[in-house]
Amino acid sequence: QVQLVESGGGLVQAGGSLKLSCTASGKIFNLNDMGWYRQPPGKQRESIATITSGGKTHYADSAKGRFAISRDNSKNTAYLQIDNLRPEDKGVYYCAADITYSDITGTPVAVKEYWGEGTQVTVSS
Repeated sequence: QVQLVESGGGLVQAGGSLKLSCTASGKIFNLNDMGWYRQPPGKQRESIATITSGGKTHYADSAKGRFAISRDNSKNTAYLQIDNLRPEDKGVYYCAADITYSDITGTPVAVKEYWGEGTQVTVSS
C-alpha cells in the first residue's frame, strides 16, 4: 500500500546532467530517511547518498562532488542531481525510504523499508 517510483533516467552524453526523482505514495504516516543507490552492470548495488526528513545529507565518498541529494517533503519526493556524467555512471538507480505506514484509519502501524523498481541511466561517450 506504499509505493516508491523513480523517474528521470535516460540516455545522456558524457558531461551532461540528469535529475532523478523518487516519489512515495500510499498509506504514509511519516516519510523518514530516503536514499539513492545504483547498480552498475554486472556489479553489486552501492549507496550514493541519503537524506533525513530534516534535510541532513550523507554521501558515499565516491559520490562527493558530482551528486546532490535533496527532497521536497510537501511532495513526498527525493531528488538526485547528477552532473558531469561519466560512462561509468551507467546503471540502474534505485530509491529507498524508511516509511512509517498507516492503516486505513491513519493510525501509524510500523516502520518499513521500501524500494522502488529503479530507473536506468546510460551515458554515451
